[in-house]
Amino acid sequence: MPHSFGYRARTRHMFRRDFRHKGVIPMSTYLVTYKVGDIVDIKANSAEQKGMPHKFYHGKTGVVYNVSPRGVGVICFKVVGNRYLEKRVNLRIEHVKHSKCRQEFVARVKRNAALKREAKEKGEKVQLKRIPALPRESHHITLAGNTPITVGPVRFETTI
Repeated sequence: MPHSFGYRARTRHMFRRDFRHKGVIPMSTYLVTYKVGDIVDIKANSAEQKGMPHKFYHGKTGVVYNVSPRGVGVICFKVVGNRYLEKRVNLRIEHVKHSKCRQEFVARVKRNAALKREAKEKGEKVQLKRIPALPRESHHITLAGNTPITVGPVRFETTI
């Protein structure tokens, strides 16, 4: 049997709605404000076929460059051969959501600014560099009062 090479070919599981999230799109999706420069994740919502992205862009992250009444324009990069091409995709807002990739960074910047402010008031220096978790401290294990236990399989018994 020949198979199709259509626009939505092989997207059976990709565009599937999540469990208990089928049906009408909630109003909160339409009330989100998008601005130029916002970082958004592209996730196609199969309940709305208009303004739907191509399957390649599903799961990609991009930057909003244009805002229109019902949709947004998103810049994302596509690997073609040995180079990155900047692609401009126009999508309806049902298919995008704000990305959480910068939340940790923004929170860290705010925390660092507060620490700098406090240190400046006190007149001392502050260490803002992130230090990776160090290896655990070394220790000795003694067998005094701690005899080893031999572990083996337990015989199967039915309880019926």
